[in-house]
Amino acid sequence: MAINDWPAEERPREKLLAKGAASLSDAELLAIFLRTGVTGCSAVDLARLLLTRFGGLRPLLEAPRADFVAAHGLGDAKFAQLQAVLEMARRHLAAAMAVGDVLSNPQAVRDFLTSQLRHRDREVFALLLLDNRHRVLTFTELFEGTLDGASVYPREVVKAVLAAGAAAVILVHNHPSGVAEPSQADIAITQRLKSALALVDVRVLDHLIVGDGYCASLAELGLL
Repeated sequence: MAINDWPAEERPREKLLAKGAASLSDAELLAIFLRTGVTGCSAVDLARLLLTRFGGLRPLLEAPRADFVAAHGLGDAKFAQLQAVLEMARRHLAAAMAVGDVLSNPQAVRDFLTSQLRHRDREVFALLLLDNRHRVLTFTELFEGTLDGASVYPREVVKAVLAAGAAAVILVHNHPSGVAEPSQADIAITQRLKSALALVDVRVLDHLIVGDGYCASLAELGLL
């Protein structure tokens, strides 16, 4: 049965308009993105098949291009469309974070940094650079390493901070393992960077570690 033949309250698009996007299942949300199914398979049925193939919504959204376009019912056009949607979401989070003092909206900061780094399969060290009123100047990735580590050079961090004219900084890196617990190396480099930046009158407000579904704060843990 085609989706158009379903009762109105069961059609994904109509359900979203009546009850909101949060009321939809992963398959229903994906079906709206797909718009159409394939021969003998509605958009919702195709969405269920794709979720099964990829192992869930997140693995599908983060799938490499080659794997994505190889799936039946997808292709380069859908891949381009998906990347545009994901980038719009990241820019929306960036805009929400950039309004006023970042300390007044710490969850927006975490959401933005998570959107930038959670999906990376290598460790990435980055900076959220702020002015003297703790407003965002820029987000910059400085170092990329391996699955379990990235070399961080204090001199390069100081150069990036001074080049941006920043007065404060939030350090951030991801743990591709998904475990956001800070290591002794994380604590040590935080202290080195805090001391180096203090020499140029720049404050380190926090060091956030992005894991899978959780973002750890060294400041909150009393480790800053």
